[in-house]
Amino acid sequence: MSISACQGFLVLVEGECPGHSAAKADLRKSRASPEDGAMVTMDGPGPLPRTRPLLNRRLAEFGTTIFAEMSALATATGAINLGQGFPDTDGPEEVREAAVRALRDGRGNQYPPGPGVPELRNAISEHQRRFHGLAVDPDTEVLVTAGATEAIAAALLALVEPGDEVVALEPFYDSYAACIAMAGGRRVPVTLRPRDGAYRLDLDELRDAVTERTRLLLINTPHNPTGTVLTRAELAAVAELAVERDLLVVTDEVYEHLVFEGEHIPLVSFPGMRERTVTISSAGKTLAYTGWKIGWATGSPELVTAVRSAKQFLTYVAAGPLQYAAAEGLRLPDAYFAGLREELRAKRDLLCAGLADAGFTVHRPAGTYFVTTDIRPLGEEDGFAFCRALPKRCGVVAIPNAVFYDHREQGAPFVRFAFCKRTEVVEEAIRRLSTLRG
Repeated sequence: MSISACQGFLVLVEGECPGHSAAKADLRKSRASPEDGAMVTMDGPGPLPRTRPLLNRRLAEFGTTIFAEMSALATATGAINLGQGFPDTDGPEEVREAAVRALRDGRGNQYPPGPGVPELRNAISEHQRRFHGLAVDPDTEVLVTAGATEAIAAALLALVEPGDEVVALEPFYDSYAACIAMAGGRRVPVTLRPRDGAYRLDLDELRDAVTERTRLLLINTPHNPTGTVLTRAELAAVAELAVERDLLVVTDEVYEHLVFEGEHIPLVSFPGMRERTVTISSAGKTLAYTGWKIGWATGSPELVTAVRSAKQFLTYVAAGPLQYAAAEGLRLPDAYFAGLREELRAKRDLLCAGLADAGFTVHRPAGTYFVTTDIRPLGEEDGFAFCRALPKRCGVVAIPNAVFYDHREQGAPFVRFAFCKRTEVVEEAIRRLSTLRG
């Protein structure tokens, strides 16, 4: 069998292609240049080498996420994964059964409406009134997305022009930086720093970060990875600044039901914020089904329309049957939401005590399901090296906080652990980490 050129195509033939016996084509072996991604032919004539990298320069700095790296390390070593923030059990059984019923009944198996199924949009509206006293029109002020991460991406792509500045609280969830870059924006970090046992927002630093080029504030409360819950006074100051400087605000509130100290106050509830705020949340965090990727954005009709304009060209729609299930989940009784919070509070207390006994300095979180620790009391200073060695050293995976900083040296000695696991798993992780005491 040979390969011959026939009418512009390469074809496999037995013998020669009739009429084109002299037109044998060589198989060209190509490889990518390790330096710049250029395609280089090994023999014979071919296309000119590429002079540009394959990856868009806006994304070149990011590479593979630390979560993928550390989760792969957990799998390879059999370590307990306290790095990535996902539960190791499913959420409420009745919510899962609602998804099964929707699948069997044929609800959502074809493309659902672009803004989300009416049942879920109504449930989100009811949720906002029930828990926060907010009036949200389900028809014009709610957009269902493929997880909160898509909502963040769509909001930034819709609202940020190339060259606009986006002020974000550092350390920040790693997708923020990538989404700002994809929108062509310039991120301006305002760093939360440990003070009196908690990470606090410096309001003077926030004001100083805003310039005539600032378009948007990206706020996260309860805050990942520090566990900080912004106070009423801090949020009021953020709102005052946004109104004074006519800024848009995207606020990531996916941990709204996971607050152990203080209270969660939606930023949109402050004067002047309704017309300038996109609020984002997630069924994955609230209902403990992170793999379903059901999130949402709420805001004024004008803002939601803008975000939808970008979202429709990302995933177009979120999974239909899972939207019906999420709607039932948001209507669960108050006891579910209180029980989730108290269960995680107990696990937080358990892990914080175990980490302190193992020699870490522990920054006790007021919310989320993450705890940040300082490794310097263990004689360590490099969180990356510490986390990469930890699975083999004692069989536990964590995340170096430096990945959440633009100024990575500021996060170098800090490491994040997740406590959204079964109690016996947290207890075993503590037992393994206790060997660090030496």
